[in-house]
Amino acid sequence: LPVSFLPPEAFLHQREFGGIHWEVFNRTTRVVDVVVSLFLLVLTLPLLALSALAVWLWDGRPVFYRQVRLGQFGRPFVLWKLRTMKPDAEVNGPEFAGAEDPRITRVGRILRRFRLDELPQLFNVLVGDMSLVGPRPERPEFVRELAEQIPYYTFRLAVPPGLTGWAQVNMPYARTLEEHRRKLEFDLYFIRERSFSLYLLILLRTVSAAVFGVRG
Repeated sequence: LPVSFLPPEAFLHQREFGGIHWEVFNRTTRVVDVVVSLFLLVLTLPLLALSALAVWLWDGRPVFYRQVRLGQFGRPFVLWKLRTMKPDAEVNGPEFAGAEDPRITRVGRILRRFRLDELPQLFNVLVGDMSLVGPRPERPEFVRELAEQIPYYTFRLAVPPGLTGWAQVNMPYARTLEEHRRKLEFDLYFIRERSFSLYLLILLRTVSAAVFGVRG
């Protein structure tokens, strides 16, 4: 959805955006989130353990990385990841990561390519901080900065954040303001068009990206 051409009433009066209150969808996807995340946690536990061991052996401690993100309605929560950057990566303050970011370690580059660094977030899905599918949760600092420059940016907080999302399967990392604007347009499309078919399509495309090592 092109944010530059959307008037405020587009969100208030378009029938499609009423889907964010669709209780049947919300309850059903929550059940799917719990069942699938629990299944994936059990299935990928050996892979998670090996990935954590690789980080510890080649890059040292800490193995896991905790970061405050904003969830649905702007509620903060602690997001978990395997550490893929150097310990002093943010010595100059918060900064968006890029696909070829020099702060990323060699092990981290492999983990990111196959999305293995995201596996700990299955715990976030299991406890209800996140959904399997939704707009990616951002840091409070970045949300404030982007909301000042991109119209309707905070509207992406209307739904639970996701382990993967429509923007992630259609675009690579976003660093510039225009790239974040473009990602928001995909997020708003997902929010307006939320459906079981789109939910499953995003999951399938994410699995395909992970299997073939395509990050997007």
